[in-house]
Formats: sequence, structure tokens, C-alpha cells
Amino acid sequence: MTRPRIEIVYGTRPEAVKCAPLVAELIAREGVDTIVTVTGQHRAMTDEVNDYFAIRPDADLDVFRADSTLAQTAPRIFAALSERWSRDAPDAVVVQGDTASAALAAVAAHYAKALVIHLEAGLRSGDLFSPFPEEGNRRLITSLASLHLAPTDLAAGNLLAEGVPAENVVVTGNTGIDALYRQRAHPQPFDDPAIELALEHYPRLVLVTMHRRESWGGGLAEVTRGVADTIASRTDTVAVIPLHPNPLVRGEVGAAVAGAPRVVLCDALPYAQFGRLLARAHCVVTDSGGVQEEAPALGVPVLVARDRTERGEGLAAGAARLVGTDRANVSAALASVLDDDAVHASMSRAVELYGDGRAAVRAADAIETLLGVTQRRPAAA
Repeated sequence: MTRPRIEIVYGTRPEAVKCAPLVAELIAREGVDTIVTVTGQHRAMTDEVNDYFAIRPDADLDVFRADSTLAQTAPRIFAALSERWSRDAPDAVVVQGDTASAALAAVAAHYAKALVIHLEAGLRSGDLFSPFPEEGNRRLITSLASLHLAPTDLAAGNLLAEGVPAENVVVTGNTGIDALYRQRAHPQPFDDPAIELALEHYPRLVLVTMHRRESWGGGLAEVTRGVADTIASRTDTVAVIPLHPNPLVRGEVGAAVAGAPRVVLCDALPYAQFGRLLARAHCVVTDSGGVQEEAPALGVPVLVARDRTERGEGLAAGAARLVGTDRANVSAALASVLDDDAVHASMSRAVELYGDGRAAVRAADAIETLLGVTQRRPAAA
């Protein structure tokens, strides 16, 4: 009997991180053939994650072109996948999250009559343009998916409220927490000596990550200036800001904090080094979705520099707080976490909000059940 073929497609670093545990789990199983395809949407950053997790992709679409816009990259992804699957379509395609690579792979898989499996399904902000274009991408994938692997009960509830049949939704936990647990067991030294010096000389570290499109042209600068304002009067505290590779982001953030005391700018860090820095942080200011999940697992308070979030679990548990992108609001919220021990303590209770490290096992069980390899349902997350 021919084993079902599963193709896992991703193109950005967050996708690579969250797909890696599932790739390893499926490859270890004898009931399916697993193929890994990378689109090349984020070339260097995805290659670094693949190397770290010892993943050797079976196919590389190589769509990245310097200075290309998302609108220019998107048709290359779709055309490459469509051409590939017109010759030899898999039985099922796994896409993760809400990127252009995920959405376009889901559409191409649907056109090829392959089953679509959505890893990290059901996240919703309630605003089609925040985050943009991710909210639209994830809703599109939901409409095409046959299996929805929801990371939390809240995400599953969103899907059920939209009419997705309950038998097609499985709560697995988030595979990003699986990856985090592995990273914690394999720490790496920092390549940048400025980071080592910052950790050595300052007891408190504020980690800042900003990159969302909706914050370009003002919000990025407002947030980072708000952080710099608070840091300026607290001589025991340093801020480290890894810069996203996008030149627009780098330029706006760099100009906003030029000359600010105890603000360290560095290149985007390799996955394992970033995880080590996050674990060391006193708090994190971020617009990243993945960091909102990872930080609570490490007991690090999160200030979410957005107006809304699709990860409400952190807000409900008190581990995260929405602060928007206004300079004064960000500065005041950060000062509260730095100056009030009770506030910091209330936000830093490490809890398993997003997973227990076994999400990939549950996801693989659900995939095998969908494809008829096994009849067992995954254990509850």
C-alpha cells in the first residue's frame, strides 16, 4: 500500500521555527512520506533555522529577489507551487500560520486537489487590517483547510464560531513552544560582543522587536523612542533592539534612537541566540506574534506594541499588556514594569498558555488520522 505523501511548505523564519518540530515528528513516523518545501520568501533567516534544526528541504522554490515587494513575490510563490503540483501533487499540504507563503500554498494546494492542513489555525484579531496582511491570510486559509490544528482552546472557539465543523478542529498546543523547549536545552553564545557586554554591565535588559507593516512610517519610531525615553533615566537598564532585515524597518528604527543612551542596535539574531536573549530579558516590547507566545513560557512580561492582538490568552492571564504605538503610552507602560515589582511579578508567572512541548505529536496524530493511517485521536492539549 502506498503511503500518503505530506508536503510541508514554508518561507519565513517564524514558519520555519514552528514547522520544525512537526517536520521531525512526521519524518520519524513510518506511515507517511514527508516532503519539505521552502519558498525562499525570507532566504537567509529561513536557511539559518533549517540549519539549526538540521532540516534539509527537499525542494527550494527560490522566489526571493532583492528589493521585491510582497505583491511581486506572491505570484512567484503561487506559480512555482502550481507548476510543481501540476506534475505531482501530494495528498496533503501543511501550511503554518498566516504568511504569504502559507496563504498562497493553501490556494495552490486547493487547485491541485490536495488536502490543506492548517498548523496554528484559528487566531483572530477581529480586524482584517491588523495585523496586515496576516489576518486576511489566516481567514483565507481557514476557508480551504480540511484539518485545523488550533494551538489553544480560544483559537478553536474562533473556528467553531465561524462554522468550522468540530470534527475538523484539533487543539494541539503551539509547536513554537516545542521549538522553544529544544532551544532552551541547546543555548548558543552571542556572535555580537555588544550583547555580551550589555548583559554583563546592566542588571536589567529590555528586549525590543518591531517590524509590522501597519507600524511603518511612524509607529516603529514612536515605540522605540518611547523605550529610549524610559531607559534614559534608569542607569541600571539597557535596551537591545535586533533590527529586522527589511531596510525600511532598519532605517526608521535606527534614526529614531540614534544617540540614545544604553540602546544597543544589532542585526537580527539567529533563532537560538534570540531565545537566549529573551530568556534573560526583564521584559519585552514587541509587535511579534511568536514572541507573545514564547515570553510567557519564560516568565518574561510582554508589552504588545499594537492596538489589538490575535493572542488574547496572554492578556487574559495578565502576562501581556496592549500598549499600542504611542510614544508616551509605551514609555509609561515600560516604566510601570521596570519600577513596580508587584506589576512585574504579576506579569512574570511562567505558565503554559500556548503549549506544553508536545504539540507536534498531537498534530502528527491528527494528520495521520485525517489520511487514514491511524484511527487514534490526539490526546487533549
